[in-house]
Amino acid sequence: MTRFALPTAVALLALLTACDGDPPPPAYGTDPQLPEPQRGLLPSMNIAEPAAWGSQRPTVPDGYTITPIATGLGIPRQTLVLPNGDILVAEGRGGNAPALRPKDIIAGVIKAKGTTSVDSGNRLTLLRDGDGDGEYEMQTVFADGLNAPYGLALVEDRLYVANQDALVRFPYREGQTRAEGPPETVTALPSEINHHWTKALAAGPDGRFLYVGIGSNSNITERGMVAEVDRAMIWEVDAETGAHRPYATGLRNPTALSIQPDTGALWAVVNERDELGPNLVPDYLTSVREGGFYGWPYSYWGQTVDTRVRPQDPEKVAAAIRPDYSLGSHVAPLGLAFSTPALGAPFAEGAFVGEHGSWNRDEPSGYKVVFVPFRDGRPAGPPVDAVTGFRSEDGMTRGRPVGVTVDPRGALIVADDLSNTIWRMAPAGSSPVAAGPAGQASVGETSAGETSAGETPAGGSATPY
Repeated sequence: MTRFALPTAVALLALLTACDGDPPPPAYGTDPQLPEPQRGLLPSMNIAEPAAWGSQRPTVPDGYTITPIATGLGIPRQTLVLPNGDILVAEGRGGNAPALRPKDIIAGVIKAKGTTSVDSGNRLTLLRDGDGDGEYEMQTVFADGLNAPYGLALVEDRLYVANQDALVRFPYREGQTRAEGPPETVTALPSEINHHWTKALAAGPDGRFLYVGIGSNSNITERGMVAEVDRAMIWEVDAETGAHRPYATGLRNPTALSIQPDTGALWAVVNERDELGPNLVPDYLTSVREGGFYGWPYSYWGQTVDTRVRPQDPEKVAAAIRPDYSLGSHVAPLGLAFSTPALGAPFAEGAFVGEHGSWNRDEPSGYKVVFVPFRDGRPAGPPVDAVTGFRSEDGMTRGRPVGVTVDPRGALIVADDLSNTIWRMAPAGSSPVAAGPAGQASVGETSAGETSAGETPAGGSATPY
């Protein structure tokens, strides 16, 4: 696209997606009221204008603090807190799907405005707080040469990583700071086209099975159903042999998975379909039933038929499970973690969700971390803002949250893939327990690929991503 054509296309887009007024707010909760679909030549879009954090910080509730514990990363996506308190960060960007339609090209331009220009790290970085004061003095590469790593899970002495094309594993010893050699492949994962490339990962309660979220290869099967084989589903993988089967299907893009501590049930957040208007279709949080079908592509939010899909399948629609909890449309949930009472009374029971933020909504949604309160093991009540301020009222975007992880010592770890920062939210005045002697690093020690952490995230250059 020429320099002249690009501004022209964006200007045309603004005209084509203009609306008569602000859309109503997204519908949240267990029983959202869904509007009628709205279809047009192009979906409504809103560019995320980048800005550096400078001296600013995300906003957290009274009684909590938030600090950057790692900066200068290569697109951090998901994190994992290890038994000794170290944090692993998966860094990278995947996907290679070609555009199908002219509007896909325009949408790609819009979305690219709100993403980082930093090169994909394709690695795991380890962070260590050697003295337990909440500041992570060590930031070092644990493993590199990976292929857009995303999901992470530790089962006893094996560290599992979901690359965009394969589930792999490393041997792990508590306290080690560098992987000992290349990983072993457990099983290949669908990666052809890779319209949705992220591969979410969770280990079952006893570690025998792993669960991998695999997104669709289109919005609503524009590439045909052949391209959707083994897609829009969650695989159950035998951790020892790599044998796998569909565990649940019809989930358009399950981007984060987590096991509910009290029940052992698998939960997921799912990015739903586009181009039905600013308030459809709700992205959602749901428990995942073995053998369950969740609607995609034939229906959404249970039995609401998507008339764009051909051919229709009434039997599939009749079997579709209604999700547990609407997060609102186009919030793009990419992180999920169940809380612990160590995070304080406001967040004692429930789940944190990292919302990356909308690109196809005139009035932006998402761009924050929310807390969904639970009661008796189920969502109960409206979402509560936990970490906000990533996008300000002036339309500038300083960060976009992805993975969220709860440190059982009493902190929430948030990956921000726009400013390439890891944030740590904790109750004010809390004192983390020291990580212990195993593999303890010398504070301030540096080596190749290692930097000090905790610096103010500058966001890079004038285009700070």
